Amino acid sequence: MSSVSEALDLIKRGTEEILIESELLDKLKTGRLLRIKAGFDPTAPDLHVGHTVLINKLRQFQDLGHEVLFLIGDFTGMIGDPTGKSATRPPLTRDDVIENARTYEQQIFKILDPEKTLVMFNSSWMNEMNSAELIALAAKHTVARMLERDDFSKRYQSGQSISIHEFLYPLIQGYDSVAMKADVELGGTDQKFNLLVGRELQKHYGQPQQTVITMPILEGLDGVQKMSKSLNNYIGISETPDEMFGKLMSISDDLMWRYFELLSFRPMAEIEGFKQEIVDGKNPRDIKFLLGEEIVARFHDAAAANQARENFIARFQQGAMPDDMPEISLTAPDGTLSIANVLRDAGLTSSTSEALRMIRQGAVKIDGEKVEDPKREITQGGTHVYQVGKRRFARITIN
Repeated sequence: MSSVSEALDLIKRGTEEILIESELLDKLKTGRLLRIKAGFDPTAPDLHVGHTVLINKLRQFQDLGHEVLFLIGDFTGMIGDPTGKSATRPPLTRDDVIENARTYEQQIFKILDPEKTLVMFNSSWMNEMNSAELIALAAKHTVARMLERDDFSKRYQSGQSISIHEFLYPLIQGYDSVAMKADVELGGTDQKFNLLVGRELQKHYGQPQQTVITMPILEGLDGVQKMSKSLNNYIGISETPDEMFGKLMSISDDLMWRYFELLSFRPMAEIEGFKQEIVDGKNPRDIKFLLGEEIVARFHDAAAANQARENFIARFQQGAMPDDMPEISLTAPDGTLSIANVLRDAGLTSSTSEALRMIRQGAVKIDGEKVEDPKREITQGGTHVYQVGKRRFARITIN
């Protein structure tokens, strides 16, 4: 980067909030290598592209020459992060944490530069802390401040239980910043309280306070709820190229710009140019192809991305997919809908009996894949292109 202002512009791209921006600017002006912290509790073995919003920002810091401290919260993972939870979250076992942490290390280097990344585990200092030291740490924060946190406040006011160990989570996450001497910490918007605890504890321990950068939570394929494996609206970074590409092509044209901003490494000026091309008449699907190819190439390679695009086009060759199609939202009260009900409720068939007949005739496809099972259940959370015969199409979201 040729200037501090250009570096700051890159850092600010896609961020929700920087606390405090003037402090970050002062740190950048020193020209020294900054220590950029981000913590991940290994709560599940696989990362999805929603997690990579933050990891992409870490890569941008690396491109600016700074060092990333990728913290795997193996100690805090066994406490269980209470953020956003309406009830106490069950902790992970040590075996769960170790196995999940191993896969995290394998996956993050698809984005991060290993030469500029220091992988750390907070058990390395927390296991050395004795009970007296932990009590001394707890004395540096008040219950009143803890209850300012939105999820704790709501649970307290509604009479739901809050275990004392849950108060330890933000304290230990904050102490991690002390142990790591972090200059900057990144986290999702839901982590803002915990990140600010880190600033406060650094002050208590006589350290310069870290700058806090919060990143937005990426919406899933449905464009409504946050990306989540449990909601089945996610794109896993370990999925096959065809799965990745097909899911990216299923997002709405509006959501595509959100994904470009938060997932793409293309300059924003280039993305703005894409928007103008669509205004001038270009098919949005062609622009979405570029997004799909970039993301697939990142987690596989360019050849796999090109092949995934060709495979996607081939699936839609017969009865070519129209440029415009109805976008329909359906509700699944029990979490799933039968394929026959989906087709009927979306108006693609006149009845469930017609839907079943079309399935048996091999005339029903989802994202270009023929539906073989008339009893297939569709899980809520995803958005897909449904086709009946050669001319009936709809992009359907199941909520």
